[in-house]
Amino acid sequence: MGEVASTTSKRWQATNLPPEVTSFVGRRHEMAEVKRLLSGAPVVTLTGPGGVGKTRLALRVAADVQRAFPDGVWLAELAGLENPELLAASLNEAMEIRDVSHRSPLDVLIDHLREKRALLILDNCEHLLRPCAVLVGALVRSAPFLRVLATSRQALGISGEQTLVVPTLPLPPDPDLPRLSTEVPALSEAVRLFTERATAVLPDFTLTEANRSAVEQICRRLDGIPLAIELAAVRLRALSPEELLSRLDHRFRLLTGGSPAALPRQQTLRALIDWSYALCGEEERLLWQRASVFADGLDLEAAEAVCSGNGIEREDVVDLVIGLVGKSILIREDPPSASTATRYRLLETIRQYGRERLAASGQEDALQRLHRDHYRRLAAEAYAQRFGPLQVFWFGRLKLDHANLRTALEYCLADPEETPAALEMAADLLYHWITSHYLREGRRWMDLSLLGGTGPDESRGRALWSDSWLAIIQADVVAATRMLEEAREIGERPGCERILAYVALYSGMIAMFRGDVDRAIGLYEDAAARHRADDDPTGQALALIRLCLAHSFRGDWSSAVAAGEECIALCDAHQEGWHRAYAMMALGLGVWCQGDARRATELGKESLRVNRSLDDLLGIGVNLEVLAWIAAAEDDHRRAARLLGILEQVWQVIGAPLSGFGHLRRYHDECEERTREALGRQSFDTVLRQGSKMRCDEAIAFALEESAPLGEPSGEAEEPSPLTRRETEIARLVAQGLSNKEIAASLTISQRTAEGHIEHIMTKLGFHSRAQIAVWTGEHILNVDGERPPGT
Repeated sequence: MGEVASTTSKRWQATNLPPEVTSFVGRRHEMAEVKRLLSGAPVVTLTGPGGVGKTRLALRVAADVQRAFPDGVWLAELAGLENPELLAASLNEAMEIRDVSHRSPLDVLIDHLREKRALLILDNCEHLLRPCAVLVGALVRSAPFLRVLATSRQALGISGEQTLVVPTLPLPPDPDLPRLSTEVPALSEAVRLFTERATAVLPDFTLTEANRSAVEQICRRLDGIPLAIELAAVRLRALSPEELLSRLDHRFRLLTGGSPAALPRQQTLRALIDWSYALCGEEERLLWQRASVFADGLDLEAAEAVCSGNGIEREDVVDLVIGLVGKSILIREDPPSASTATRYRLLETIRQYGRERLAASGQEDALQRLHRDHYRRLAAEAYAQRFGPLQVFWFGRLKLDHANLRTALEYCLADPEETPAALEMAADLLYHWITSHYLREGRRWMDLSLLGGTGPDESRGRALWSDSWLAIIQADVVAATRMLEEAREIGERPGCERILAYVALYSGMIAMFRGDVDRAIGLYEDAAARHRADDDPTGQALALIRLCLAHSFRGDWSSAVAAGEECIALCDAHQEGWHRAYAMMALGLGVWCQGDARRATELGKESLRVNRSLDDLLGIGVNLEVLAWIAAAEDDHRRAARLLGILEQVWQVIGAPLSGFGHLRRYHDECEERTREALGRQSFDTVLRQGSKMRCDEAIAFALEESAPLGEPSGEAEEPSPLTRRETEIARLVAQGLSNKEIAASLTISQRTAEGHIEHIMTKLGFHSRAQIAVWTGEHILNVDGERPPGT
């Protein structure tokens, strides 16, 4: 019996896997998925771009599953193999199969594996794709218990194969994007990898508040590609994180000097991507170059419009896109909704490489112009569809292509002769600026376009009143007034009369801002009449919304309700959603002032649902204001206080409280005063703070009463957590699968401290394993302060 055990133990060790010399960071989900696939498929292929970590993931999985393969786990590294005729012989060598007969290496290999329960890892198959496919197909047909785990830039394409695209490492959130939460996010896997590798080359390196931003930006600029991050970390021997970040525009010269033990193409970033470029056909290389003019993705329509011609037929673009997706050059991204097209993206490092190749070809300017023309057409079409059934589709489409729109505007403004195009395009994007999170940026583009030149009278006039609206939302009424004065002068010229309708509309907003209600109503009525005569439903709807609010403010409830209902009927006739949401908000305010709080709440919630679907933060903010005012008036003071706390975040992100609706500030002040008095200062401040910490989705769900407010049980009372705040935080990280070392790095504490906390957690809960902590954390979501732990 002892001899059998000894033999079995030796068989478990039948492997040539290299030892791990550096820590393995993250990839918990991917590891579980690879193991699941291996349990049911004879061949599993890990695909993805170079440097993404396919090999490392395969080796870690192989090490974990060795006991399931008593006949061995074997690695065959194929990157250095150029002759496909030597493929089977190389596998025999890797598996230490010695045969002196005259049989072919493939026959020897098949005979050896025929009854074996073994795992064979074929690493870097992309340059020998067809020979590998043929060989693996023959092996799995002859050896039913064999499992093959391959890594390749593209799938082998054989029967029974399962593929897993290995993604780049999760990145830290972009600080330029609004985030309605005060919670500081935990370290991403990309940042943890950088920190660990930096510590390996510079033992004194520590991630601090001072250098964290630079490190996070480095990881984002490198797309979360593990190899690129590791190469960057090596540079900390000579550079600070800030110096390294400033030099990443020259990443192909900077990121060299990898491990001498690595393959040559893994020692520098350029060599790695040269390898991918060499694997592509001529037309695929052309498409790669041309696709580099896109910023943050493209769809098939854009690829056909911009990349075809001069060497690429339009009808061939789809096949070339499929080819580049298969070779892990283009990353396929699922559409966010059924109505939007599939998108494709070049990792920034791969995009820069393509851009260098494009510049060397002399075609860069021509491609940039084609790119600009495509997105100028897109912006014009979106503006034409701003009031109708396709409105929501176009709002979403522009958000997906925001980076490309920005690139197109930059191209226009770089050349004074292109300024008229920038003027028209920036004005066409008016609703994109207002409904998205790009209000400040939109104002900047509009200002720059107006400064850059005159352009046709009608185009400049439209740009002026468009920019004035953005200025009003930002409470910059001085600039708005100046722009409207110039627009009025243009509107008085022949053929430009329709400009005067919008001048009247936005002049009414300024009058309302200044408290001149009668003048505002007169201007709104003038605007509504002009828009009606000009058959412009967009302007008419805007004028009616403002009339409804102005009449409510003056106390003329019947006129307010009439204007609101007329606007809703107009929107319904055109199957329009966004203006209708604002009309419901305005009408809700009017009927609330008449004493119908129930209908006002229903209108406010319906409006909020629309604005949530459009991700219109300004609209969401105004909706939350009205719902807070109603709650306070109905003596639901805790709800009102929480909504006011949420609003602190909203207006901070937008940059101006009640943007464009400043005349309603009195309702906000009355609500806050009444709520503070009813709750008492301490209780008011506590509930306000709870609201200010809510995530955006939680906040809106609370406002819509789709869920119980955080910190207040929805059913039976929750038992208080026995854990401290820090222990709760660590328990969550344990549940996420982090090691003690990773937890320490994430929280900037020592590993010994992290281990001590985990011991205390197990003692308090009576547990003996980390798995028990994970289960308990998933079932107990409230922390000691009665608030939901972030991320649960």
